[in-house]
Formats: sequence, structure tokens, C-alpha cells
Amino acid sequence: MDPFLQRDVVPGVRARPAVSADFRVLVEFNLSMARESEGLELDRATLERGVEAALADPGRGFYLVADVDGAPSGCLLVTAEWSDWRNGWAWWIQSVYVMPAARRRGVYRALHERVLELARQRGDVVALRLYVDRNNLPAQSTYQKLGMAESHYLMFEAVEAPRR
Repeated sequence: MDPFLQRDVVPGVRARPAVSADFRVLVEFNLSMARESEGLELDRATLERGVEAALADPGRGFYLVADVDGAPSGCLLVTAEWSDWRNGWAWWIQSVYVMPAARRRGVYRALHERVLELARQRGDVVALRLYVDRNNLPAQSTYQKLGMAESHYLMFEAVEAPRR
């Protein structure tokens, strides 16, 4: 059975795969997420190309969209990282956003549970990971309530490499 046809984990919230018609809402959700959680203004043109690339090529990742009463109200992006140590995939949950009016209604929980369901069905996903701004305490609390724990790793980032 298609996992997206199974019953919703949270009544009234449907977590589904994003489709090309979700492009605009995914761009707006990402702009809002960066602004609200990190105080960043993303370059819209770059973001649009990035969202379009992910929608067009599942090898780059896949988006899930949460609909509340039929309207897009949240999203996340899943990307994969190979773990040689564990001989399996670590799925990274990123670009998480829930509209303010839909928060505290189980929207992220529905998305998270759908990711877990898909990972279990594949059988080769050995970990779910995500990063969160160290000051975003409400998000950290949500992740902990869903069984995630802070890891012992620190994240480092290099300056963006020049593009051709």
C-alpha cells in the first residue's frame, strides 16, 4: 500500500509528497523559516533554483508538505548522507517550517512521523538527523518530544565555494 494513502497520524493534518504545484509555497515557507529562525533574508532567485532542483531530482532530496484542512501549512526537506560506519543512509531533515497559525497542532509531528514511516519502509535508513539554531528552544523541545536527542557532534561550515 502506498504510504501516503494510509491514515493520517494527526487528525486533520495530511503529510504528503510535494509536487511541482507546491513550488511557490515551498519558496515562501523557506523565506519565512530563514527570517523567523535565523534572522536571514535569503536570495529569492537562488532559493527558487534550489527548490526547483530538489523537486525535479529526487536524488537531491524530497519535500513533504503538511496540509491542514486541505491547505499547505508546513513542510520539510529530506536529504541523504551515506554512513560507511553504519552501512546505511542517514536522512537529514531540513528546511522545516510550520505556519504560525498551524503551530502546536501536530503539523510537524505529522511530517516527522511520515519521514519515520518512509525510512522504516526503505530498510536502509540508519538515522534521522537535523540541525536547529541553538537559540530556537521551541523547535528543540518539539524534536525532543518526538524522541530525538542532542548529539555530541558540533557542526562546522566552510565558506561557500565559488560557482562556475
